[in-house]
This record gives sequence, structure tokens and C-alpha cells, in this order.
Amino acid sequence: MKRFNLVILGGGSGAFAAAIKARELNKSVALIERDLLGGTCVNRGCVPSKNLLKAGEDFYYHRGPHFSGVHHGEGAIHFEEVMAQKRELVLRQRKSKYADVIPRLGITYVPGAGRFVSDREIEVNGEQIVGEKFIIATGARPTIPSIEGIREVDFLTSTTALKLKSVPKSMIILGGGFVGLEFAQMYAHFGARVILLEMKPRIIPEQEESISERLTQYLKEEGIEIITGAKVNRIDGHGKVKIITAEVNGQERTFEGEVLLVGVGITPNSGEIGLERAGVEITEKGYIKVDEEMRTSNENIYAVGDVASKIALETVAASQGSIAAENAFTGSHRTFDDLSVPIAVFTHPEVASVGLTEKRAEAMGIGCSCRGLEFKVVPKADLIHETNGYIKMVIEAESERVIGVHLLAPGAADIIHAAVMAVKFRHTIRDIRSTLFVFPTLSESIKLVAQSFTKEVASLSCCIE
Repeated sequence: MKRFNLVILGGGSGAFAAAIKARELNKSVALIERDLLGGTCVNRGCVPSKNLLKAGEDFYYHRGPHFSGVHHGEGAIHFEEVMAQKRELVLRQRKSKYADVIPRLGITYVPGAGRFVSDREIEVNGEQIVGEKFIIATGARPTIPSIEGIREVDFLTSTTALKLKSVPKSMIILGGGFVGLEFAQMYAHFGARVILLEMKPRIIPEQEESISERLTQYLKEEGIEIITGAKVNRIDGHGKVKIITAEVNGQERTFEGEVLLVGVGITPNSGEIGLERAGVEITEKGYIKVDEEMRTSNENIYAVGDVASKIALETVAASQGSIAAENAFTGSHRTFDDLSVPIAVFTHPEVASVGLTEKRAEAMGIGCSCRGLEFKVVPKADLIHETNGYIKMVIEAESERVIGVHLLAPGAADIIHAAVMAVKFRHTIRDIRSTLFVFPTLSESIKLVAQSFTKEVASLSCCIE
């Protein structure tokens, strides 16, 4: 029987952040992982998907002329080579960011499926491990919806869609969130005919409506068929063809495709780890219940990341892991700030946001004021011929404090960080207007939208305050 100050279930970003923080506090750490080190992000999420998205963009957008006098050939996709370099990238990142960290920091790595046998013990590989404190960071898996016929056909998830050996001729995607949209554009860029079905009235419904509408338009212009308000009732398979029967605006419609990808959400990995024996409570949907300090119903057990949070991001898991470990051993009572979490969808143009939408601010009873700008007024967007985009800023009306920024733009995921700082540190539009931005940059859009509360931006010369 081995004893540790901290025992962690899971091996992704939340688990490693917790382990690193605990080692900084000179605590002994055991990290138990049943699958590959690195969790979702490096193995089957952020890293491989963004790599393939970029490969598809390079092929698709370089075929057409963007500047007079610059001509590219039709080009070609050697999909096997694209997937091979993706696999090499994943191996490299897993080794450098996770596997190599373990011996360097003196973490005890225990490969295997761990399960609580009491509120102080975990069993793994027939061995008991006793802990002073525990952190659960077991992540989540793709949700498989209860649709008639779905178990009788082959389908892809966000995991298996990253392992295809060839580009399908056609693909049907269920789900208009970030997973569905990224895979839709990725495979459309590789040459597949893509149909995307979303049950709600618009794609990425948690984002500003103005963002959703414009992204829908841009994706349709690239040939992606987007059907919203689609309730899928049945799935059939006839040879290599998948037939989806759905109710769309009160009418039954059928859609056919060679490949079906299900991207409707995630399910937390809270089963089969003995939570009931540890006195850890879960919600109806399987998320582990935690307080603001990431503590579960057992005061010695914490939970972080996708298994406990509905914000399924590596950055969130890592932040929560560090917070949980610090709280467990120092009593510092740190809490997680979910209002300044930046979120991105890596389509082209990208979607990025931080803070409150106008609708959410109003629902919270906050008196707000909003402004929006088309990206064609941003000088850098014009000079690089990338004017598809929009930015919206939400401020508290009385104080003029920035409480939300929402972007649709090339490189939006990089641009948004100036807005993150503004929201997190309670900056006002006056603070932003008086700040110098490099010219010409796409980040200047944040200053321009702040100026638009008091000025007609289209009538201004460059760089004025």
C-alpha cells in the first residue's frame, strides 16, 4: 500500500496542472491515467484538429487569387501525408508537454484504471493507493444521442474523424457547435461535400446572433449546406450511404451522405470510478458537483475540467487544476473566474468571445450598451483582402466598463486576448480608446469598436484617439 499527499485520477491538462502545483508545494503526487497521457486536447482535440484545419485552409484558400498578379495552381491533397504529419505532431506534443514532465518533477505515474474503494483509497491494477487529498480530472467523451437506428450504422465522433485514411465524398454532421463547425469546414476544404444539421434555430447558439448569422453566410458561400431547426428522428444505412431523416420546420426531409459525424456534445467520465464509495455527488447529467473552490461533496476530494465543468476547454481545466491543488494544501480559498474565459471556434474566419453577450447581460439585469462593426472598416482587414468579419462590444451603460467582446475575424482567437484583459481587469472604453495599438493590425478592431460608442468610425482617419 502506497501513500501520497495527492492522488490524481486523470492525465490531461487539469491533472498535470494540479500535479505541478502540488509539487511546487513539496507534496508527493501519484497520477493515475487509464489511457494516453495528455487527455483530450493533445491526443484527440485541440492539437490534431487545429493542425488539420490549417492544412485544409492552406489548400483551399491558396487555390484562388487574392491579390492581382499573384496566381497559385490548383494544388493537390495527399491526405495520407497530411495525417502522418498530424500523428507525428501529436506524439511530439504528448512527449514534450506531458510524458517528459513526470520524471522531471518527481511525479509518480501509475498507468491503469483507478477506482475509489473508500474516501481515502483508490485501487488500480489490484494495488491500493492511499491519499491525503484527491483530485478527479477524468475528462469527458463524445455524447452519442438517442436516435433511432444510430447504433445500427457506422458513425464518426470527434475522435475517430481525426483518423480517417481518405477524404469522404460526402459527410453529414450532427451538431452546429464548435466541433461540428470545425469538422465541417475542415473536410469541406479537403474536398468533401458537407451537410450540417443543427437542432436549434442557429449555429453556435451561445454566441451573439450577429456572429452566428454571418458565419452561417460565409460557410454557405464555401458550399457547406447548413440546416438549422433540424430534429433528427431516424438514421438508416444502405451500403456506404447513410440516410438521415429529420423534421425541419414541420416537414420531414431526408439527407444522404457517405459518412456520418456525430458532434452534439460531451458526456463526463464520472462513471466506473467508485464515486459512490467516496461520497462524491454528481448531477443528473453526470457532472461532479463542485463548489467555487472546486471541492466536491467530500471535503478531501476535488474535481476539475470536463468532468466537473460545462466549459470544456483545456485552459479551464488547467486553471481549475492549479486552483484545486492550491486550495487543498494551503487553504487559500481561490475561486475560478468563469466570466473572463476566452472561447474560440477555429473556423475561417474564426469566432472568439469573452464575457457576457448582450442577451445574457440583460437576463442578469445589467443595464448595457452595445456597438458592432463590420470588419471592412478595419484598415488591416482591407489591405490583406480579409474583410469577412464582425466585432461587437458590450459595456455596462453607467460605468462604461467592458463586460463582453465578441469577434468573427481572421485570427480572432489571437485578437481576443486584448479584450480578455479588458474584461478581467474591468477596463472601460475610455481605457481602450486611450491605449495605442500597433497599426495596421486586426487587433485594432477592439479600439475601433470602443471608439464607435462616441464616434462614426468610418469617417475617422487612421490611429486617432
